[in-house]
Amino acid sequence: MIYRTIFAVVCVAVTIGLFFTVRAGVRAVGSLFTKDDSSVMVDENAGNTSDSVSNDDPNTDSNVTEQDALNDANDQAEETAETAETEDEAADTFIPSYAKNDSTKAMTSAEVTAEYGIVVNADDQTVVAHKGGYDRINPASMTKLLTLLVAAELVPEEKRSEIVSVPTEATDYAFTHDCSNVGFAKEERVTVNDLFYGTILPSGGDAAIALAIYTCGSHEAFVGKMNEKLQELGIADTAHFTNCVGIYDANHYCTAYDMAVIMGACIQDPYCREILKARTYTTTKTAEHPEGLLISNWFMRRIEDKDCGGEVLGAKTGYVDESGSCAASYYMGADGKEYICVTAKSHSSWRCIYDHVAVYNIYIAGNTAYVKR
Repeated sequence: MIYRTIFAVVCVAVTIGLFFTVRAGVRAVGSLFTKDDSSVMVDENAGNTSDSVSNDDPNTDSNVTEQDALNDANDQAEETAETAETEDEAADTFIPSYAKNDSTKAMTSAEVTAEYGIVVNADDQTVVAHKGGYDRINPASMTKLLTLLVAAELVPEEKRSEIVSVPTEATDYAFTHDCSNVGFAKEERVTVNDLFYGTILPSGGDAAIALAIYTCGSHEAFVGKMNEKLQELGIADTAHFTNCVGIYDANHYCTAYDMAVIMGACIQDPYCREILKARTYTTTKTAEHPEGLLISNWFMRRIEDKDCGGEVLGAKTGYVDESGSCAASYYMGADGKEYICVTAKSHSSWRCIYDHVAVYNIYIAGNTAYVKR
């Protein structure tokens, strides 16, 4: 971007230089045809001649012309700089999209018990293997990946250490809908960071609703932003969310592929990556919780001692009766590439973890003889 800005400044300098060069040339040519007594005017009615000095500044017209040229040049420079900045922002906005190809496999191993699953190469943007990867599912608390992504884009870094109150609406929502929660008290004063980590690590419904209200003023307005993001990611035809928590709703749905796209967008954001990879986090010390609250990402803690043929770098789980146990994780393979795995409808949280271990071993590490131990 800096090079384009320098280019714009150079354009301004050249434009101004050309203007003054041409102006000087015109004046030089004009002086050849103008007499020294050019200010003498003839009074036709009196038949006499008289010297007349104009009351106007002889340089007014040229000054206006010079200022116009400067304004035009500055406008051109600003437009060039704005265009360069817009192009740079567009280049920096990466929209994940994973294509099936001749190498895409059917996820048929009996070691993967989930009813739905997909694993994609996040570097090559290809689908490695899937089963029912394009079928509609209820994402349960994997929904909070989009909650994280949208909120991270709305809250600048300098605002994340601000102290905010956890609204009663958030704690009541979590209680009424029997959500997982961080354990915040009504109107407890915590940091915005606490809300982010609380949304992901323990899958806190209280934190997610509080974050939605903090960023958009209401849960409903935030959900609108979530669906706008689905549109931006190119998956709005197959994904639609009605809440930021993952509560079951017939109109709250996506596919495993869609969730891989959302995870792919999350891992492009350094702040989102930091939260997704955290095993534990302690919230701010408050009057209600003098030592803070220690919260954990149990998927990350449980999978860290499993041999996956690489390293799992981050994850988000979910569960509702309609989706079973589900999870989205991302992983660094022995080849140095990053992969994303999404599964849904495993019969338990532990089996969900082992499904991811199996996917990474069999379809990424090439350990086709893998069996759960």
